[in-house]
Order: sequence, then C-alpha cells, then structure tokens
Amino acid sequence: MPHASVSFWYSQVPAPEPRASLKGDIRADVCIVGAGFTGLWTAYYLKKAQPSRRVVVLEQRYAGFGASGRNGGWLTNSVTGGREQYIATHGRDGAQAMQSAMTASVHEVMRVAEAEGIDADIVLGGELNVARNTAQLGRLQEWAEGEAGWADVDAELLDEAQASARIAVSNTLGGLWQPHCARIQPAKLVRGLAAVVERLGVEVYEGTTVTAIEPRGSGRSARAVTARGTVEAGVVVRATEGFTARMPGAHRAWVPLNSSLIVTEPLSDAQWDAIGWVNRDTLGDLAHVYMYAQRTADDRIAFGGRGVPYHWGSRFDPDGTTPEGTVRSLRELLVRFFPVLGDVRVERSWSGVLGVPRDWSATVGLDRASGLGWAGGYVGTGVTATNLAGRTLADLIVERDTSLTALPWVGHRVRNWEIEPLRFIAVNGLYKAYGMADRAEDRGRTSTSFIARVADRVSGHR
Repeated sequence: MPHASVSFWYSQVPAPEPRASLKGDIRADVCIVGAGFTGLWTAYYLKKAQPSRRVVVLEQRYAGFGASGRNGGWLTNSVTGGREQYIATHGRDGAQAMQSAMTASVHEVMRVAEAEGIDADIVLGGELNVARNTAQLGRLQEWAEGEAGWADVDAELLDEAQASARIAVSNTLGGLWQPHCARIQPAKLVRGLAAVVERLGVEVYEGTTVTAIEPRGSGRSARAVTARGTVEAGVVVRATEGFTARMPGAHRAWVPLNSSLIVTEPLSDAQWDAIGWVNRDTLGDLAHVYMYAQRTADDRIAFGGRGVPYHWGSRFDPDGTTPEGTVRSLRELLVRFFPVLGDVRVERSWSGVLGVPRDWSATVGLDRASGLGWAGGYVGTGVTATNLAGRTLADLIVERDTSLTALPWVGHRVRNWEIEPLRFIAVNGLYKAYGMADRAEDRGRTSTSFIARVADRVSGHR
C-alpha cells in the first residue's frame, strides 16, 4: 500500500526508500517486534544506554505503518485509564509518580526531537477540553476539582468566555485547559525517529511479518519467528499495540478498537478569524463518545472520533479504509462545532486501531525467565506513553533500577477479554449506550446519563 494512502500525515512527507527485509536467521542482543513509536523509542534508548548492543527491529510493513503514523497528533500527559487505578494498587505516591512521569515525557519527546533534528511540526499549545451541554459541564467541573489536587498537571478551569477566546466552539459552556500537551505531525515524528535509530546502529527490517514470539527454551534464547528467518535474542520485545490481536496466543489480550479522522482543506483567514485557535491547542470535548482535533501546520483541521469501533473476532482492516458513514458523521460533528465551516471540503479520511486492555490500563514489563518484554495498551495516549515505555523498557533490559522501573504500570497484568460473541456484544453495546447517553444530554438532560454510568461500570475503564 502506498505510504500516502495510509493517512493524511503521510501524504505530507516524501515516500522513503523501502528498508531491506530480514534474510535468514540472525542473533541479536535485543529483538523488537514492531517499528512504531514503542519499538523505536525502546531501540533509541537502548542504543543510547549501551551502544555496543545489537538491536534488531522487525516490522511487517514499514516503520510507522500502524497507529504511530495515523493518530491525531496529541502529545499529552494524560494517564491511560486514569490515576485512580494506581491509588488502589500503589497509593497516592505511586499515582503521582505516574502522572509526573507522563508530564515529563511530553517534554522529553520535544527535547529529543530538537536534539536529533526531527522537524515534526511540534507546538506546545496545551490541551483544551470543552463542555457543550449542562451534563458535560458538570463532568468538566468535577474533573477540574480532581485535577487541582495533583502536581505536574496545572489544569485551569475556564468559563464560557475564556474557553471561547481560545477556540470558538459553538455552544461552549466552559473548558478545562492544561499546558502539558503539544500538537505534532505524527508521521514526521515516527519517520524521523526511525532514521535516527538507524544512524545509531539499530537494524530495522521492513516487510518482515513475525508469526510467533517464543520464550527462552532449553538450550536457546527467546526468538521471533518469521517466514524470512528467525531472530534469536536475549530479550524479545512485543511492541505491536493495536496489531497484537493478530499475534498467536494474544488474540484476546488487547481489543483492536477503531478510530477515524478526517482533515479539511486549508481554511481561509476569514474562517480562522471566526474560529480563533491561534495557540494551536489540541481540542477535545466531554462527550462520552468523544472527539479530538488539532489545527495542522498548514492550517487545516484534523478531526477525529469513533467510527465503527469494533469488528467481530477482533478483525480490522490494517490499511484503515474509512466507511462513508463515518466520514459523514465526523464532518457533521465538525460543522456543529464550527458552523462557519458549513461549506468546508473534507480532503482526506483514514482510520487506525488502538490497543485496548480489559481494564483500560497501559502496561510495560519484562519477564527475565522467558526473555520476553512487552509494552502497550495505551488507549489513545500512545504518542507520549510510548516514549515513557521505551525509556522504561531500556532500563529494565539493561538492568538499571530507576524511578521509571518502579512506576506502577511496570509488570501490570490484566485478564483477557471475553470470548465471542460476548466481546462483540459488549464493546459495540457499550458504544451504543454511550451514544444514547450523549443524545439524551444534547436534548437537555442536565446530569450524566444513568446509561453512561452503567456503561462505565461494565467497561471497567472509568
């Protein structure tokens, strides 16, 4: 599939020369399966820590083919699944450590991009979430109260006028803004990072599909098996995120949840004058089926949300074809947010899959007995969380006890998702329930719908 067809982001960068595929069996110190952000950040920090290690990355298509090259471009400090889960398991100090690490990771990505000469259109404009009805406003105020008690968050509750002054979203009643979020162009970041790790000596093999990841056995190391050869290594890291369901033995580990985006034509000066958005904040809302957006470097709006969230048997289209109905619903929501864009043309649409664990909590870990490492389940916060995961995995692999290896997501295990048809019914039923709740709130319900509260409890992610 041509690079430019995967996402709008790839249409903005020249197609690279394809990297070589694996040719025969090799040995390495570390083998990483997946050349997205998780795999590349892990390789980067490993080579920085121990340049002599042989690090091999295997990728089924090309570096950045998955969510790393298709996401909404939010480099945000949000903790996947929320901090409360860590209060229950590691106390408030553990939860604060996780929050502080995520905030630091936003600035670490920016530091590396500058140091390594990666131009990814990064602008630290902050993150604005708006409430557009009374029920949403209630959730926004509760959220703001909760954020006030945590360090390294720095969130500000905005009234209607203050929120609209940042971005003039129709029917805005209030907003929550926090400064630790940057707008990025994800394809530029992942492509740049891939080039950097190669310069450091990492071997990246594309067009090489891993069919099995096997633990250390009698007389041999852990290994990644492909039709083109086998890589044996002291450590094999699974960094496959939304594609994890396709790995043998991991079909029910993380659900591949679909998310879609559209991008407009470049807007006129008059349209931007009406909308504002001069600080390049990322934009979200307090709906249950939420949206996310950014103002791109070339003055378009990239606007995303859920389309068809889940397909039977964890199947998905790896190339990200987006149904016309999804494009139409995203455009309609865009125009509801910004009525001045009633005639705007949508130039591109694309989709990708997120890795969603049963408890909606990301994880990173290394089992020394088997020689297998893993990271993922970011549920939409991966642009930042992958950096933290890569640094953490590097510390685990080189056996450094650091503040990162003590974070509460390290070694976290979660039960598998239910078998079909329960998985299909549950996931799609939950999103239908959230959609019903949003419609009830838009019609005037003044508090969070009972339907949504039940869905939250059933889903286990809030």
